[in-house]
Amino acid sequence: MHDGSVLEERGVPSVSVCTEVFFAAGKVQARVLGHSDLEPLTVAHPIQSLTPDQIRERAEGAVEEIVARLTRNGE
Repeated sequence: MHDGSVLEERGVPSVSVCTEVFFAAGKVQARVLGHSDLEPLTVAHPIQSLTPDQIRERAEGAVEEIVARLTRNGE
């Protein structure tokens, strides 16, 4: 969330991604950083134990939503 907040402050659209167990913590961090409007995109937990192919599959499942969030016009 910190990196996403910094990028947004610099005018660079961003999407922060976390696993679902860290969603609440991500929202708190965004609020503390002054960006309570930033909503982290969640993916299934865990990711640490996944193979590179499984990580790729998980990422491919998130791409459509990431693109949608990055291309919204001021919403």
